[in-house]
Amino acid sequence: MTDSTGRAGRPTPPVPLPVDRRVRLDTGWVSVPVEFVTAWRNAGIAVSLDVDDRAEHGRDWWPLTQAWAIHDGLLPSVPAVVVRPTSADQVAVVLRTCNEAIIPVTPMAGRSGVCGASLPVHGGVALDLTGLNGIRSVDRVSLLVDVGAGTFGDVFADELRSAHRLTLGHWPQSIALSTVGGWLSCRSAGQYSTRYGKIEDMVVGLTAVLADGTIVETGGSAPRSSTGPDLTQLIVGSEGTLAVITSAVLRAHPVPTGEGRSAWGFTSFLDGLDACRRIMQRGATPAVLRLYDDRESKRSHATAPPTCALLVLDEGDPLIVSATLEIVEQEARALGATPLDPGLVEGWLGHRNDVSQLASVLQNDIVVDTIEIAGSWANLPKIWAEATKAVLAVPGAMVCSCHQSHAYTDGACLYFTVAGRPPDGRDRDAFYCALWDAATSATLASGGTLSHHHGIGLNRARYLPAALARGFDVLRQLKTALDPAGILNPGKLGLPDRFGPVGWPAP
Repeated sequence: MTDSTGRAGRPTPPVPLPVDRRVRLDTGWVSVPVEFVTAWRNAGIAVSLDVDDRAEHGRDWWPLTQAWAIHDGLLPSVPAVVVRPTSADQVAVVLRTCNEAIIPVTPMAGRSGVCGASLPVHGGVALDLTGLNGIRSVDRVSLLVDVGAGTFGDVFADELRSAHRLTLGHWPQSIALSTVGGWLSCRSAGQYSTRYGKIEDMVVGLTAVLADGTIVETGGSAPRSSTGPDLTQLIVGSEGTLAVITSAVLRAHPVPTGEGRSAWGFTSFLDGLDACRRIMQRGATPAVLRLYDDRESKRSHATAPPTCALLVLDEGDPLIVSATLEIVEQEARALGATPLDPGLVEGWLGHRNDVSQLASVLQNDIVVDTIEIAGSWANLPKIWAEATKAVLAVPGAMVCSCHQSHAYTDGACLYFTVAGRPPDGRDRDAFYCALWDAATSATLASGGTLSHHHGIGLNRARYLPAALARGFDVLRQLKTALDPAGILNPGKLGLPDRFGPVGWPAP
């Protein structure tokens, strides 16, 4: 698919490929018989055995794996083959074959995930879905858009706006790196989600392929239904472990006609959180309501401590925008905030999708990552305090800063940035795990969720059984029912893995 400028969406490599192609995660590696490759090609399905192509499809944007590449010359994983279907029928052919032969299949597209969800940890098939792209139809009256799962976010947004005067309102930081199917697979959030919701709020229905090759359609064109459990939401967030999403029907909106901006400074992060709560619970839903602690405010917006900056942007009907900004001002002033230059919002807009700094930090052998969680307003103060304290107590930890990135009437997302250097004698992977263990344990103990929008993947898989408690048994049974051979994205979500241990985290 190309947009109106002729630019084609494609995956963006995080760092250069290591030269010698050694692999970090190579347990239970499964090959693909040559006769399968021949049969797929005869069916018109593109298959690649190229060494570099396979290497590229063995990685995503998980920061730890970038450190493996930069400092150790290691790839995280490598598939046996790369298969590029262009239709749901072709996906069905590949899955049917692999299911019968018990060959692992890892669905992927933009590979922009930061938790290792698209790593083919047991070899097998890397199912590249970027060929399932493009807007298939638009219902301008009902504001519904049918789009291929492999469509890149920026290309989709550009065409939707230029050709149809519509917007999805979904603007993740990874918009130029990620695809519609990836958003749905991990329950993605966009930077405007306070106005438009997360991706699970936008999806009406899916076309997906089960492990045995059965093509199913979920949902429909009606806004609500009472027809049993919502099968769409069963597949959304399953990260390719239950089915392969090939297309989706999404709710769109007319291009907004009004916009407003403001910025406010609080002397306390907790006061800022309370202001966000009060704004949301009065019914105002600005598209952007981002609150930074004093450390992130200084780093990102050059404010002087102890200022905690709140950036506000709204778009939509001018009357609604005006009312929203009035409510923001009333609640900010009621909690002692002072006006800041609204130009801070423009500055944020200019660099909000910049992901180039990560590689330079990793070059300095600093371990760094972001950990986004969610909690109720009642629990957020404790989560913030306890997670920060726990991370900074890890020997070698240097930074644990935070901003509130997405707000709702009942709670919000806290987005932590953690960084440090392993103390002498400590392995980088062990130090990385210690930072994650500290933040995650404190969050769960304080009533927070495991993830808000980055998903589970490989990195968070060890935490999911505890996070879901008895609900994890239900997920395991669903996996057994829908994928009895266990071929779909093995090693993820903490589910049983017939191909053996992944090798992460290291014993």
